[in-house]
Amino acid sequence: MASVHESLYFNPMMTNGVVHANVFGIKDWVSPYKISVLALLYEMTSSKITLPERRRLNKLILPLQQGPDLTLGQFLKTVEECCPQTAYAVKLRLHEMADGELKDMEYFFSTLPTPFSAFDSEAHKTSVVGLFMRHMLLAYNKLSFSQVYKLYKSLQHYYHSHYAKPTDGQVGLPALAADDSEMDLTSIEDTVGDRVDKEELDAPLHESELRSDGTPSRGPLSQKQAEYFLARQAYLLKNDENKALKPAALQEELNNMLKFNPDFAEAHYLNYLNSMRVQDIFLSAHSLLHYFDRLILSGNEGKSNGDEGYGRSLRYAALNLASLHCRFGHYQQADLALQEAIRIAQESNDHVCLQHCLSWLYTLEQRKGSESTVLTQDSVKMAAHFCLPYLGSLDIQSLVQQGAMQGKAAHKLMDALKDTEILHWKHSLSELIEISLAQTTSIWRMYGKSTMALQQAQLLLNMSSLEPVNFGVHQNNTEAFAVALCHLAELHAEQGLYNATSEIFQHLKEQFPPHTQHSKLWMLCDLKIQFERHMNDRKYHLAEPLVKAMSALNKTEGLYRKAHVLKALNRSTEAYNILQQLQVHCEKTKCTEIIIRVMLSTAELHWESSGFSTALPLLLQALALARQHHLQSLASETILHLAFTQVSHNK
Repeated sequence: MASVHESLYFNPMMTNGVVHANVFGIKDWVSPYKISVLALLYEMTSSKITLPERRRLNKLILPLQQGPDLTLGQFLKTVEECCPQTAYAVKLRLHEMADGELKDMEYFFSTLPTPFSAFDSEAHKTSVVGLFMRHMLLAYNKLSFSQVYKLYKSLQHYYHSHYAKPTDGQVGLPALAADDSEMDLTSIEDTVGDRVDKEELDAPLHESELRSDGTPSRGPLSQKQAEYFLARQAYLLKNDENKALKPAALQEELNNMLKFNPDFAEAHYLNYLNSMRVQDIFLSAHSLLHYFDRLILSGNEGKSNGDEGYGRSLRYAALNLASLHCRFGHYQQADLALQEAIRIAQESNDHVCLQHCLSWLYTLEQRKGSESTVLTQDSVKMAAHFCLPYLGSLDIQSLVQQGAMQGKAAHKLMDALKDTEILHWKHSLSELIEISLAQTTSIWRMYGKSTMALQQAQLLLNMSSLEPVNFGVHQNNTEAFAVALCHLAELHAEQGLYNATSEIFQHLKEQFPPHTQHSKLWMLCDLKIQFERHMNDRKYHLAEPLVKAMSALNKTEGLYRKAHVLKALNRSTEAYNILQQLQVHCEKTKCTEIIIRVMLSTAELHWESSGFSTALPLLLQALALARQHHLQSLASETILHLAFTQVSHNK
């Protein structure tokens, strides 16, 4: 069943993650790459472009301005994909400056439209294009003659290096040989007589994150580039992990970023998210604590009982630490951290933080196997009181999940989910809509209503996201989509449509590669389908190796399948002992579905020894349990077992 608890942690990257100005102490340079972007904007404002091409170029403006610098080949290729005519015009403009004289570059800057007078074009002072042009003009006008000459020589190197070495990705961008004070807009001093240092001109800048091979940048980033990089990677990790940098590459990039500024708080938080991908508990906790330490030192240190300041950071630090330990199964440490967060929140009278703590408290009780229905109901009431629809919806979905495990009737659960859907659509909570549909699919699947499960899965897969599409991500790589596709694969496998099942798993492998956090869902589902297929074909030698792989992902499922293999190999005593151990374990964890399946397998073992009279009460007990929990599919299977037992017993 789809998890509804993973969104309960405080995410400062999405809420209050602010990169402070000059966070690296690195200035925004007037670079040859930015002149190339300026040439593109000039051609966009002065030439006629078709509407579709203009739309594509408009989408490209911000990534080009905010992202790391590109080589000329990468830049021209990116523009050419949107508008070949404009790319050719930009290339000619750069050629005129690079193969001409210094006065050609001066003439280009003099012909740029003034943002304060261009009311009818994209270069208006309030537009993105106008702000960028104004910034570049101010920076250029503050340069001394020697700095203008260095900029011109750097532009020549930038242009000619593309043709000297045509292989993209191997040509370093020439850095402007000027120290920070020379290109700083706030600097009032003008230096003259500086020499053009060849080593500085040849020193490569960072390469773009937008490259198709995903190579991370190598050099320091400006403040805006750091903001863009962190926002992009955090968004991709949340919505489409497959498109984010690989864990090792992202770790290398963050280490490089922290080398220039160890106190950059948001980089530590992204490091925490990246460590969670690879299940590194030590580095995750280390980065999380560093994030809040830096946030306290660099943020607004208000009173400990206020809404801002380090008091707020401390209580959310403890809450995040509790969620981290809960994810890794360290329930005692999670409980201690959660109690600390509750204590600080109570002292500060922070009701929102207390509500988050309450949500994690019932989640922790569920993970430990304790009864948490009362806590969850209290959490729903408090969330409604403090107008927290997101938490309230998660709490209701958790109650529905508990009700399904306890055997509540389907119509009651659907009525409860209907109330949450009203909240979702009212507040445009796209993520919770997806979770709700995935959970509904799981409930119908558990109850044996395959048609309803198929309908809900298709509804989710064909739903358009309410969230804005950022960085080219359509938010179809979340856990909810993985759950729906796994159910779809199982439904096809039950009908013997293994070719369709293979296509679904191929899509899952592409969308959720093995290193991603949701890959375990389809891996386990794939193993179960393969196992059932080999067992039906009596290929036990192929089914047996799958048991170990299944046990690594889910011990209960692996143990159940191991008993099946032993039974098929006529090792009945060993199979019976495993089934008894499994039944005791499932009774403790209240996993009714597995209990019924264990009873059916035990009855099949009694058949082999002609113990039909012994199997009969066991099957009756399984039937009563299935009907009590409204498990129609298992009830039908149990009736078939009962019929076979009675027929065999009367022979």
